[in-house]
Amino acid sequence: MPIEIRKKPNPAIFDGIRALTKNETLVGVPAENAGRQPEDGEKRPLNNAEIGYVQEFGSTIEGPNGQAFSIPPRPHLRPGIEDARDKLAKALEKGVMGALRGDVGAADKALHTAGLIGQNSVRNKITEGPFVPLAPMTLSKRRARGRAGDKPLIDSGAYRNAQTYVVRPKGDD
Repeated sequence: MPIEIRKKPNPAIFDGIRALTKNETLVGVPAENAGRQPEDGEKRPLNNAEIGYVQEFGSTIEGPNGQAFSIPPRPHLRPGIEDARDKLAKALEKGVMGALRGDVGAADKALHTAGLIGQNSVRNKITEGPFVPLAPMTLSKRRARGRAGDKPLIDSGAYRNAQTYVVRPKGDD
């Protein structure tokens, strides 16, 4: 007759796994960081999330004189996360291994570590590019506002600094 040994698993293991599967880390511009102050002459400024969408995917916009002009896509969010893929995988793997050892806090720590990695990678992508150069009209408008920079996505630095992360339960809006 075979001998069967059963050991009751540590409930902390299930709590750790649950924390990893029921929560998510989101990188970008959370609603609480989206607002920005209007520039001189702006009636309703775009918020940082709207700016990010336009920059990520491009857009055609109607200017004040009714003339349409195109803003080329300058993908930075998705490529920034892609650049960090290996580091993100290692951070999450560490969280899974900790959860399997019964360390409930390992899952939460891994999600926050992944958020910081993603945030920093996106900010780095915004700083380093490469991106389609700014149009002469955009450069002229920057100079008129007293700004000398010529890097796409970086005017005052507010948009780059708005890039952050949140850890929240999956499905929350």
